[in-house]
Amino acid sequence: MTVIPFRHVAALTAVALLAAGCGLSEELERERNPERTADAAPEGGPAASGVPTPPGLASTTPIPVDGEPVPDAPSSSCPASGVRIEPGMVDAAMGLRAMSVTLTNCGKRAYRLNGYPGLRVLDEHREPLDVQILEGPNPVTQMEDPGPHPLTLRREESAHTVLVWRNTVTDTTTNAVSGTYLEVTPAKGARKATVTPQGRIDLGNTGRIGTTAWQKTPADDTGASRPTAPAPS
Repeated sequence: MTVIPFRHVAALTAVALLAAGCGLSEELERERNPERTADAAPEGGPAASGVPTPPGLASTTPIPVDGEPVPDAPSSSCPASGVRIEPGMVDAAMGLRAMSVTLTNCGKRAYRLNGYPGLRVLDEHREPLDVQILEGPNPVTQMEDPGPHPLTLRREESAHTVLVWRNTVTDTTTNAVSGTYLEVTPAKGARKATVTPQGRIDLGNTGRIGTTAWQKTPADDTGASRPTAPAPS
């Protein structure tokens, strides 16, 4: 796996979280400063059980770019899939967690996305954990989600999704879930990639993660910054 410089990962996370809308940023601020109530919005908490399992993954279709051959083997910096998948840092504020995942087209074909990524949370032995992946963040927290829409990524263009969850323990008789790795499938039929988040996926016993749909990352959004939340507990 390619080692991503810390400053690059931090910048990617900041860009993706900003692009996800102000709702999540405001809730993170409220969790860091509970006495701030003047502009507080209703906080989303863990919903009751019975949330339907999300349907199948979004579709993806490679599009040949005229005049450019398709590489037979990956280069030292680009996987055979033609896309790099990079996790951001886990942004934590008390019980709320947020993390971006960025996909960059490093191949010689355009790459299409439409919808939500397929995700699996893995333990330290890379075995899957019992975690429900929700299409949409609202059962976990209130934030903007662009919803499924077609994207075409040309070479070196990127898209991102934002993951949100809560580190909440409501049942002391069950073990808290904490993932080490994240398996990402960009779309139905696409190659999977396993990444290591900068911080554990500590779900308590809530057992679910909300996601936003893939959205294109503007090319000029490289210097954005946001308040840094406390490190995950």
